Amino acid sequence: MTEPLLSQPELWRPLLALVLAATVVMGSPGPATISVTAVGAAFGLRDSLRYTCGIVLGTIAVLLAVAAGIRAVLGSMPGLAPLLAVASAAYILYLAFKIATAPPLAVRTAETSRPTWLAGFLLAVANPKAYVAIAAVFAGAASDHGGAEFGLWTRLTVLAAMIVVIHAVWLLAGAAFARFLRRPVASRIINLVFAVTLVLTTVLAVYG
Repeated sequence: MTEPLLSQPELWRPLLALVLAATVVMGSPGPATISVTAVGAAFGLRDSLRYTCGIVLGTIAVLLAVAAGIRAVLGSMPGLAPLLAVASAAYILYLAFKIATAPPLAVRTAETSRPTWLAGFLLAVANPKAYVAIAAVFAGAASDHGGAEFGLWTRLTVLAAMIVVIHAVWLLAGAAFARFLRRPVASRIINLVFAVTLVLTTVLAVYG
């Protein structure tokens, strides 16, 4: 009979440490998480799901790339990281403009442009800071004294689940503001605040 997980501290303690590390490092405010919140606030929950799915899939792709050693390859190509940073920053500025100028939810039309899943995917993949954050968590789990019991696929599964949960929470937080965005003045103020926050967070992530 299999022992309960709680009676096996050599298993649940490294697992708890991995979850906490992922929450702090990967769940902290950054270009991807803030963009999900801003899009959720500006466009509502339903119209933000595609973009959020793209961010999640792109971040999981980064996780798999880090596990495959791609970060070491990127480190050997010093000219690639600045190009990724420029591409990511360019789209974030465009996204911030779209959020700042988004009309109130009450006057949205079918033709209103909404961020797509592909845009979210490309932003996540082009964000150099995502590689650093995920690599830090992944390497920490691998070097932990109890990390060997997990194995590669267990760590990947746990971190992939954390990516989904973290971005879902940030999306719900942003969507909670959507109910205030049916009034034009409140909509403009909140959208501008999120747009500025998105830009400032990106600047801090790149130069902080």
